[in-house]
Amino acid sequence: MNPNLKRLRRSMMFLNCQKPALIKDPYIYKPDSIMLDLEDAVAEREKDAARYSLFHALREIDYRGVERVVRINGLDTDLWREDIRCAVAGGCDSVRIPKTETAEDVRRVEAAIAAAEQEFGVEPGRTLIMAALESARGVMNAFEVCQSSPRLFGIALSGGDYTKDLQTTISGTGVELMGARQHMIIAARAAGVQCFDTVYTNLDDMNGFRKDVETIHAMGFDGKSIINPRQIPIVHDVFTPKAKDILFAEKVVREIDTKKAQGIGVFTVDGKMIDIAFYAGAKRTLALARASGVYKGDL
Repeated sequence: MNPNLKRLRRSMMFLNCQKPALIKDPYIYKPDSIMLDLEDAVAEREKDAARYSLFHALREIDYRGVERVVRINGLDTDLWREDIRCAVAGGCDSVRIPKTETAEDVRRVEAAIAAAEQEFGVEPGRTLIMAALESARGVMNAFEVCQSSPRLFGIALSGGDYTKDLQTTISGTGVELMGARQHMIIAARAAGVQCFDTVYTNLDDMNGFRKDVETIHAMGFDGKSIINPRQIPIVHDVFTPKAKDILFAEKVVREIDTKKAQGIGVFTVDGKMIDIAFYAGAKRTLALARASGVYKGDL
């Protein structure tokens, strides 16, 4: 299994491949992933130029461990196959499929990626896939999409197009996105893949942004798409376990390991009743803290 399927992806920052200045050094802001965009951000007449910039950026720039995801053009265009060839030849880490509606959409992209890997001598299976759900149909098919390919590491909500399809608008309250968010996180968890939230476009409302991030964190999302480096510290702060959470998780793991050996199934930690069902959550907290660089323990 590709070890990057479960890597840390709290923040995924969109960058326009049409503008070389934007994609040359985004690693300085320390996002977990960058989204090198060939789709909506790029003018129709600039698609070839954007591919040229993308290829050379992937081949020549050291992104210092930041994951490089390429958003290709839609499968309803004549652009996406060449986008994939360019991205794979450059050595991208993953391809994002826009406007995904069915498992077959993913399988079409999977086949094109496999062909490109063979064509350009890339290790088979190296290039991962994520699928953006942008319509009511796509959201309804979330579970099937999540199960579509062993390359697929996760799904993401695209709120702008989704709300248009619902015949409503982004309100800022999140109420119009709640159904899709809940459905998608349930589908992703049932299939064992990651789930990512849509962008928050009002850069003048950082308090609203933090509340939005706190909401999707509480719902179980793995991370959030972002459009500006200013949003990164907030996302990382919300998604990184705090010292008290790490300490409690350590206690839970140690107590369960000890009590299980003694045949004890239920006990208390810091006044809270705990049983074996808490073990996986505690281990996940420690793993997330370790991946975030704030925990060096060995549990």
